[in-house]
Amino acid sequence: MGRDISEQDFTADDYDKFNHRIHDQLDQLNQVMAKADFDTGELYIGAELEIYLMNAQQQVSPVNLELLNLLKDEQFQAELNKYNIELNLQAVKAKGKPFSKITQEIITKFVHLNTEAAKLGACPVAIGILPTLKEQHLSNGYMTELGRYKLLARELSKLRGQPFHIKIDGDEPIDFRTSEVCAEGANTSFQVHLMTAKDQFADIFNAAQLTLPMSLAIAANSGVFLGNCAWDETRIALFKQSTDNRIPDNNNWREPARVTFGHGWVRKGAWELFSETVNLYQPIMPELFEPKIVKQGENPELAELDFHMGTTWPWNRPIYSPAGKGHVRIEFRALPAGPTALDMAANAAFTIGMAVGLSPKIEQYLSRIPFQFANYNFYRAAKSGLDATILWPQNYQNKPVEVPIRNIIEDMVLVADEGLTTLGVDRDERDKYLTIIKQRLSANITGGSWAKQTLKHLRKSLPNDKACEKMLAIYYQNQLSGHPLSEWEQCWR
Repeated sequence: MGRDISEQDFTADDYDKFNHRIHDQLDQLNQVMAKADFDTGELYIGAELEIYLMNAQQQVSPVNLELLNLLKDEQFQAELNKYNIELNLQAVKAKGKPFSKITQEIITKFVHLNTEAAKLGACPVAIGILPTLKEQHLSNGYMTELGRYKLLARELSKLRGQPFHIKIDGDEPIDFRTSEVCAEGANTSFQVHLMTAKDQFADIFNAAQLTLPMSLAIAANSGVFLGNCAWDETRIALFKQSTDNRIPDNNNWREPARVTFGHGWVRKGAWELFSETVNLYQPIMPELFEPKIVKQGENPELAELDFHMGTTWPWNRPIYSPAGKGHVRIEFRALPAGPTALDMAANAAFTIGMAVGLSPKIEQYLSRIPFQFANYNFYRAAKSGLDATILWPQNYQNKPVEVPIRNIIEDMVLVADEGLTTLGVDRDERDKYLTIIKQRLSANITGGSWAKQTLKHLRKSLPNDKACEKMLAIYYQNQLSGHPLSEWEQCWR
C-alpha cells in the first residue's frame, strides 16, 4: 500500500489479469523460497511508527503533506489521514543492541520532526488513538490527497454497499455508523519486523500468534476514543470494524474479514499464508505494474502479490523481500504507537523475544490451545489489558482454564529473555528493555489504563472535552520527557 498509484476506474479485464498475476506469482514465490541459498544472511529487525499530528489546542493538525515537504526525508511517508505520518526506521542487526539503536533513531528523528512541525504549528505525538479526535475528523475531508488512499476508500465502500458500523462495548460504549473509511486512519501503530529462517518460520509465527495477547495487554495505549473510555487497546476493534467490507446477511457462509487474527495455526511455512491470502480474499485494487527484468542471481519482485498482501490486514503478517538472497519476515502489526521511544522498543523486545523463545516448545502448546482460544485471548487482552483473564493450559488439567493474563506475562518475561539470547541480543540490552516491561507490570499500568484513569480524574473538575485536552497535554509532556510509562505520575492516586 506504500506504492504510488493514480486514481482510476478498474475494468473486469483488470481484475482478471491481476488475479492471474497473483496466482502465477504465488507459484514463483514457492520456487524462490525453495532455493538452497534463500534467507541465508544475517537476521535483522525493522520497524514502522505511525504518528499523530496535533496543534497547540490538542486537536488534529491536518498538515502531513506540507510537513513532508519541509522534512525532505524519505523515511517519513504520508498516511491515510492528513493528521498522520509514518516513520520507517532503518533495519538493524538482531545481534548486539538492536533495541537501543531503534530507541535512538526514534529520538533523533523526532528532534527533526518536532523542529519542522513547529513551523506549521503542529506537534507530533505517538499514541494509538488521539483522545481528542472527533467524529467529523473521520470524514473523507481529512483523507490525504493521494490516489492509493482514494482508491482504497472507494473500493472498500463499494464492496460494503452500506455504512460501516462502529460498535465498541468498552467502559463507555461507542456506537455510530459512517460511510467513509477514514475511521481506519484513527489507528496508529508501531509495526515491528523480524526476519526469520524459512525452516523456523512456522514455529516462530505460531508462537507469535499464541503470545500476541501478552504483548497487547502490556503495550495497550488506545484507551480513549471520541472522548469515551473504551477498550485498553481500542484500535483492535476499531480497525476491524472500519475496514469490514462484508455485508451481514442470513447466509451461513461469509467471507473472512480483511482485518483478522488469522484462520488457523501455520502447518509448514510462510508460503501457505501467502496462498491463503490469494485464495481467500478477492482483489480490491487490481493495479498492474510494469514487470521488472530479473537478472541472473536476482529474485523476482512479485509486485502484484506484494500489493495484494497489503490490502489485507492480519495482526501478524508474512512479508517477502527479494533483496539480496531474499528473505521472509514477520510483521507484528498489533502494537500501538507510544507512549515513549523506550516503551516502544521494550514492547518490540518483549514481543520478538516471546515469539523466538517459545518457538522450540510450540508443538507442546498447539495441541493444548485450539486456534479459536488464541483468537479469544487476543480480543480479551485488547479489551481489558492487564485486567484480562485468558484461556491457558495448566499442568494436570484436561482443558485450558481462565487465568489472569498478568501471571502469564510474568512467566513470559523469562521466555522472552531466552528468545533474545537465541537472537544474540547482548545481556545488558535484554535486561534494560525487559526491566521496562517488568516495571510496567509491577506498577499495573499501561498507556491505555493511564489515559482512562487520568481522564476520569480530570472529569471531576472539567467538562469531558476539556478533560481530554488536559489529559493529552499531560501525556505529551510525559512523552517529551522520555521517561518510560511506569515512571509517570498517576494523579488519581
